[in-house]
Amino acid sequence: MRYIEPDQPESEELTETTEQRLRREIEELKKKLREQSSDPKPPPPSRTALWLFCIGVVVVLVAAFYAGYLPRQKRETLIQTEARDQAQALPAVDAVPVVRSSSASELVLPGNIQAVTEAPILARADGYLKSRSVDIGDRVKAGQIVAEIEAPELAQQVTQAKATLQQSEASLEQAQANYQQAKANEALTRSNAQRQESLVQYGIITIQQNEEYQSAYQVAQANSQALEKAINAARSTIAANQANLARLTELQQYTSVRAPFAGIITLRNVDVGALITSGTTLLFRVAQTDVLRTYVNVPQTDAASVRVRQAAQLSIASLPGRKFAGTVARTANALDPSSRTLLVEVQVPNAAGLLLPGMYASVDLNTQRTNPPLLIPGDTLIVRADGTQVAVVRPDQTIHFQKITIGRDFGDRIEVLDGLADGDLVVSNPSDAAKEGAKVRPVTAAGKSAAKGSDK
Repeated sequence: MRYIEPDQPESEELTETTEQRLRREIEELKKKLREQSSDPKPPPPSRTALWLFCIGVVVVLVAAFYAGYLPRQKRETLIQTEARDQAQALPAVDAVPVVRSSSASELVLPGNIQAVTEAPILARADGYLKSRSVDIGDRVKAGQIVAEIEAPELAQQVTQAKATLQQSEASLEQAQANYQQAKANEALTRSNAQRQESLVQYGIITIQQNEEYQSAYQVAQANSQALEKAINAARSTIAANQANLARLTELQQYTSVRAPFAGIITLRNVDVGALITSGTTLLFRVAQTDVLRTYVNVPQTDAASVRVRQAAQLSIASLPGRKFAGTVARTANALDPSSRTLLVEVQVPNAAGLLLPGMYASVDLNTQRTNPPLLIPGDTLIVRADGTQVAVVRPDQTIHFQKITIGRDFGDRIEVLDGLADGDLVVSNPSDAAKEGAKVRPVTAAGKSAAKGSDK
């Protein structure tokens, strides 16, 4: 319903606001109600008038709402838009928080599996290989005969040594007989010398004759002593000949080649009829494989965490899905100055025989680090002439290039030994916008996820 006063022109009606028009209509309604109330019997208000009144009240409330709330809402929206535009005006950089690695370090190192005991079998006797009873892959026991050597020259040497020993024993018997004869002659000359010495006192014999008897006695004594020494020499000769015979007899026993310990024959180097030279010809190689050992070189950074009797696990590429439990048996307790690594021996039981000496293995040493290093993504590094750096986002959202000391490189992650603290934000793939002191807007992975959730 629109009310137009007859005395006002059309242009003024068009310029009149809706609020003014509503207020004027309300005043007219109030005026009519006052006129009706001045009558002695005012007629009841019509339904149309009541509806008009209610509509007018609603229109006034709506107009007041739009006149007060909407401008305020518009101002707040404008302020938020300006703040968002100002924040978005800063260059956005991908920021990654620095985290600390786990205290449980899975140190995986390469190693070669070796037999815990391995030895070559060489011949101790010269000759020809008469027979062999084992071949590669055969299991042998300690002391088992693995080959026989035919050594006829050695047998002749034993016979000669026995004859020489018998000859030296006969020489000893002859020396003992000569000694007994010399002792008897010494006793006879001693009696003559004593008797002649008593006779010279009475002048029965001359002094010259007495001296001849005394000299004969001294000669008999010297002869006895010489024959006694000859007996000792003969005894020494017998002992030497006995030792030589024992040596040759012992060498004869080495014509039967025996295994030094229980194991597996891993190499056969000769066949029947081959010429054998003692101490030179390699016959077999035997290895003890019920327990195997693997040597690994532990870097200096992890050397302090490796201990004797520490658990370890071996993985073989040719045996996927299988893990072999082992134990750190011993360490070198010293670093190799050329590689700065610690030599560690890991022993692994091999009762099933699945592991073979010479295999390549990956040894996993489960170490517990007291001060685990920090980790950063590999794409945050900046390598410059003055050293390795990362772009750190300070709390005031400015960039600072921080020098760091890196440790091990895991490809996608890198250990940081010095230069950063836990929780620092570093820029990933820094662009030209990342300059020293530049103000940026860091965007983390959590921020990206929240932004995507709000968009949905």
